Amino acid sequence: MRWSAIRLTVCAAILSLAGCGTLNPTSSSGDTIPVKGDNITVGVLMPEKSSTRYDQFDVPIIKKKVASLTDGHGKVAYANAASDAGKQTSQMEKMITDGVDVIVLDAVDAHAIAGAVRNAKAAGIPVIAYERLAEGPVDGYVTFDNAMVGEVQGRSLVEALGAGIDPSAKVVMLNGSPSDPNARQFEQGAVSEMNGRVTVVASYDIKDWSPRIAQTRMTQALAQYGAADIAAVYAANDAMAAGALAAYRAAGVTAIPPITGQDAELAAIQRLLTGEQYMTVYKPYADEAETAAEAAVTKIQGRSIEFDAIQPDTVDSPTDKGIPANFVSVAQVTKEDIKNTVVADGIYQISDICTAKYKPACKDADLI
Repeated sequence: MRWSAIRLTVCAAILSLAGCGTLNPTSSSGDTIPVKGDNITVGVLMPEKSSTRYDQFDVPIIKKKVASLTDGHGKVAYANAASDAGKQTSQMEKMITDGVDVIVLDAVDAHAIAGAVRNAKAAGIPVIAYERLAEGPVDGYVTFDNAMVGEVQGRSLVEALGAGIDPSAKVVMLNGSPSDPNARQFEQGAVSEMNGRVTVVASYDIKDWSPRIAQTRMTQALAQYGAADIAAVYAANDAMAAGALAAYRAAGVTAIPPITGQDAELAAIQRLLTGEQYMTVYKPYADEAETAAEAAVTKIQGRSIEFDAIQPDTVDSPTDKGIPANFVSVAQVTKEDIKNTVVADGIYQISDICTAKYKPACKDADLI
């Protein structure tokens, strides 16, 4: 069964109101944010460019949803900080000065951006935290289930090593950026599945999710423990998985152990086919991006944000309590899952994946 069908079935079983990953907007909550019509500008701030997902998926989906919710009148102003927290603060302050109506914010550094969030609030501009929970008075939070992401990664890694795995099997962890609050949740989720089943011999926090730094840390681990003695690599996302693979290649190692990932990037999907990466996490970007766009438009049009999804909830940040939140579910993708996930949901066409270089592997995987 394709992943979309699974999600929809779960939603139908749990909810009798609006659909999975949508909102149940109500009348104005009485705050002082001025009510707007359809002629609005939604500021969208994304954190980095090492992952292709933002330009390829998130932003185009948000633009399309904003247009559909505003009868084509709504606009999106987009900026990407390229992993520079100071740059993102400047980008956000410029959007405040330019008078955007609402901001969707995926923070480079959740703490460093708090002042700009407060400035937006003072200017009457609501802020929807996206993917990463920014500090400061945000009006809503839309993200994937981060603990589940890590659990899926950790469980998949253990499964890849087989039922008879020795608990002393060595695993190297390449975790996300310390400035990203999600990174710790991914790590904790993964560790909860690996505890007692494998031995984590090295755990590195990778600044800015940098593939280059991930490669450097993996090179250090290979030198310290030896390629033959490292049973698997936990890479928190696909870009860092590529960095880990580059370290193996630079060391002249051809027997690559299971490597995890996240984001279902096209290059990662192709690595699954060749065995250079064991798994990735598919995050249905349409669900997350559309929900964030709807939250932004709902808020600026004077209705309160009340999420109606698989896990409607509130969250607390270090600075604020009771933030309305929506957690979108995720799915494991191994070579066997490609057709039923990213292909079935239209993220990639077979022709995107099965280029000339990958056609033999695609045939072996029954994709063509």
